[in-house]
Amino acid sequence: MCGRYFLDTLPELLAEQFRTHKHPVYQVSYNIAPTSRVLALRTHGVELEWANLSWGLVPSWSRDPKAGVKSINARAETAAEKPMFRSALKARRCIVPASGYYEWQKHDGGKTPFAIVPTEQAALAFAGIWEHHTDRDGVVLESVAILTAEPTPALAYIHDRMPIMLQPEQYAIWLGEDPTPARALLTGHLGVPVKPYVVSSAVGNVRNNYPGLIAPA
Repeated sequence: MCGRYFLDTLPELLAEQFRTHKHPVYQVSYNIAPTSRVLALRTHGVELEWANLSWGLVPSWSRDPKAGVKSINARAETAAEKPMFRSALKARRCIVPASGYYEWQKHDGGKTPFAIVPTEQAALAFAGIWEHHTDRDGVVLESVAILTAEPTPALAYIHDRMPIMLQPEQYAIWLGEDPTPARALLTGHLGVPVKPYVVSSAVGNVRNNYPGLIAPA
């Protein structure tokens, strides 16, 4: 799964990597948790736009805006069939940039936190889907979920799931209007070159948010 990540990549580097005319506006965070406002890249007409969305998908038909806390991730294998995700997967795909993400390796002595960071790009590009929800009072909530899949062999020893990470040549396909080639990206391993390393257990507390969290332990 992907339940915590961080973003401290310079805005100009994100604009260069994702080929956007505008620099994204966001708050640097070393411990992004579910329900946080997160940066995402999506299409608006024929243009790309940066947006800040709530992490945890809330479908337009949901009666409970707080339901998103249970849907931060969508399994790539079943998202197209799940009522919670299928409409967004078909028509509202996005990319969630991350400087890296955290995962916990379970063992007899407890859990060991790892940071997983890119080795060739400024940021990872998570495949995401987004939704638009309006409550009875007219309050609009735009939310996002991150697609996950089985891990690549290089990451399988840490956890049995990983976020789907897109290659640069796949960005336009994922964000394009046609859902068929986009869905094809969900099969197989789309892992990009990454480096995992152990970090401090302090990352387990969502109230901790400082650069030292991403330092090797």
